[in-house]
Amino acid sequence: MSTVLATLSVAGMAQWNNDSTELDSYDKYRVGGYGEVVAQFKNYGINRFNGTSTGNSDVKRNTISIPRFVLAGDYKFNKHWNLGVEIEFEAGGTGTAYEIENTENGEYETEVEKGGEVALEQFHLTYRLNNAFMVRVGHQIVPVGLNNAHHEPINFFGTVRPEGETSLIPNTWHETGLSIMGEFGRRWASFDYQAMVVAGLNANGFDRNTWVAGGKQGFFEVDNFTSPAYVARLNYRGIPGLRLGASFYYLYNAAANSDKPHTYAFKVPVRIWSVDAQYQHRYFLVRGNLMGGHVGNSSKLTAKNNRLSSKSPYSRLAPVAQRAVSYGAEAGLRLRNMVVSDRMPDLIPFVRYEYYNSQEKVIVDANNLKGADPRLKVSMWVAGLNYRPLPNLIIKADYTKRRIGDGNYKAENEFALGVAFTGWFLRDNKFARLRKSRQ
Repeated sequence: MSTVLATLSVAGMAQWNNDSTELDSYDKYRVGGYGEVVAQFKNYGINRFNGTSTGNSDVKRNTISIPRFVLAGDYKFNKHWNLGVEIEFEAGGTGTAYEIENTENGEYETEVEKGGEVALEQFHLTYRLNNAFMVRVGHQIVPVGLNNAHHEPINFFGTVRPEGETSLIPNTWHETGLSIMGEFGRRWASFDYQAMVVAGLNANGFDRNTWVAGGKQGFFEVDNFTSPAYVARLNYRGIPGLRLGASFYYLYNAAANSDKPHTYAFKVPVRIWSVDAQYQHRYFLVRGNLMGGHVGNSSKLTAKNNRLSSKSPYSRLAPVAQRAVSYGAEAGLRLRNMVVSDRMPDLIPFVRYEYYNSQEKVIVDANNLKGADPRLKVSMWVAGLNYRPLPNLIIKADYTKRRIGDGNYKAENEFALGVAFTGWFLRDNKFARLRKSRQ
């Protein structure tokens, strides 16, 4: 299997210092997945925007959840054609479906259809001409940012995914469309790439707290494709242990993908860019990411979104920012490799810093009279420990401290425990059969 095909699917779940194709290779099929369980112990309430001058309430509360459980599989029809599938069971909440009743003046109606949220995260066919050129069609990951491109729990140290990107853009971001991908170069000039045309964001869902994240389509049986999005990602892997990545998302007009075409009489262009890096050494691993973006006509959009139907599935929180930003970095130490002892457990202490703001720049004019809310400006530290009793199993513990609005509001602190796994349970592998026959 080529490197790029492995890194753009669940096959990218390689081990630290064990990036072996033996673990990911298969001849005909493989079945696997990943999952997480997280318990959090918090010293703050449920609403940072409760109207008080101090921010969140001083309430101690605890939560426990299964953020996600994903079943994944790949099947090779032949050397050229491959089928990939991921089904995600998320949070165990109540699933709902929204419909527009055109016979009732276009009002929204909500119907409870299932208990628990189940999503088809990936479903695609890939044609591989060679390692340099592949074509994929179907529902697939949008590789914008560090989290989406590397979203499995083995690819971040904390009990939850880094907050910055997950607060501003969809995570895990999956859309239906077409992409081309491949790898080129060798040795010091080794690259892999992906270019996509997929369903674009819907401007109805842009808001104050999550910027464009709520614009991901999926409430209805079909997605609007009037204005598709164009996505590109390039990774450099020429130096052993180093990965440098950059991605770009361009949407000509998110307003054209709205539920009702007459909602907006103006264009809402969207641009999102990101750069990220990872360096993996025998003794340590460091990651960093920077993401920003721009929404055109944000003040006009705010005025229109304020007047959306109260029965719509969107928050209508205002104002929508013209620009948002997120950046962060984390580092972990592989203590087991530092101590010459077979009895040393695989412990990885780590630290992470993040800054993010969904209202980095807000346009105030006749359409929007509100400025940026300082409570959306967050800087935070996370420190913790990972313990890996098995290569594909991680037990995590961490402590988080958030500084809200330059420290002018109550800080939010929490301690969390988590367990995560990732791997392939079953696969058709000639190497494994041969090794077993020799035992």
